[in-house]
Amino acid sequence: MLKVLIVYATRTGETQKIGEFIAEGLRFSAVDVSLMSANDIKKESDLAGFDAYVFGSATYHGEMMSGMKTLLFLAEKAGLENKVGGAFGAFGWSGEAPDRIFDTMKNIYQMDMVSMPLRLKSGSLGGGIKMAQDYGREIAQKLE
Repeated sequence: MLKVLIVYATRTGETQKIGEFIAEGLRFSAVDVSLMSANDIKKESDLAGFDAYVFGSATYHGEMMSGMKTLLFLAEKAGLENKVGGAFGAFGWSGEAPDRIFDTMKNIYQMDMVSMPLRLKSGSLGGGIKMAQDYGREIAQKLE
């Protein structure tokens, strides 16, 4: 069975909720999912053994959360080249974090990214649940 790791950094819990909805979309496609806080990843080996990686962070004052920045430095040494990837995040005003994560995964790690990052104000507003589940399905399709 394919395995996907979703790692999030959140301030108010919205980015975690979005990650949970993405996980649902992946599970609908019979993919095994692990969902973790960025603060729980302590070393590169914590990232080993997955077929795809989905990283997400809230945008706060135009920046991603510090836990995600730390994770991205660890992930640079984890050998993620050619792995399937996605990026997501919640935001209030600007929403730069998912774009920066996506660009890092694509250009620095050389990952095989889905079409674009998922940016939502909230997982539960304006069709956010379905959009996040569909993002999970898109990641699963890329794994096929």
